[in-house]
Parts: sequence; C-alpha cells; structure tokens
Amino acid sequence: MGIVQEARENHVKKKVEEALRSKMKTKALKECDQYTSKYAQCAVGRTISVVWQCRKQAKELNDCLHHYTNDAVLEEMKREYTLQQEAKGSAGVL
Repeated sequence: MGIVQEARENHVKKKVEEALRSKMKTKALKECDQYTSKYAQCAVGRTISVVWQCRKQAKELNDCLHHYTNDAVLEEMKREYTLQQEAKGSAGVL
C-alpha cells in the first residue's frame, strides 16, 4: 500500500480527530488510574519537593499514559473509525 493511499484511508475530519483524541485520553486515564493514584498519594502534603520525591511515580504514570496516547494508537483509532463509516455507508446501499 502506498503512502498516499494510506494517508487517504486514515484521513478524518478535524472534529472527528479531536473526538478520537479525547476518547484516547479518556481511555488512557482509565487504564492508568492506579499510577495516577500512586502519584497523587505521593504528592499529598508536598509542594516543590513533589518534583524529586515523586519522580518514580511520575515516570510510571507518564510511561503508562504514553502507552495509550501515541500516534500509533491514534492512527489505529482513525483506521477503525474509517472502516466503521465505510461499513455504515455500504450497509445503506444494500
């Protein structure tokens, strides 16, 4: 598959992409809830020291969030959305 064809297949409207990004972020926060809790517990009662005292928890949280919010995940969501739209379109034709 050529780059141009692949780009066309994964092209979605700006509003759709924003909605997919929002969905991706929501899923990431849900999946990484345990790391969010650990970071929050570490941060309780701290101000500036949270930077170095909670570095490990922050890294774990960021690693988890990145796992669910990266370009590859977004492209897969776009592809799935496009396939669903095509299926809806072809179902109406029958």
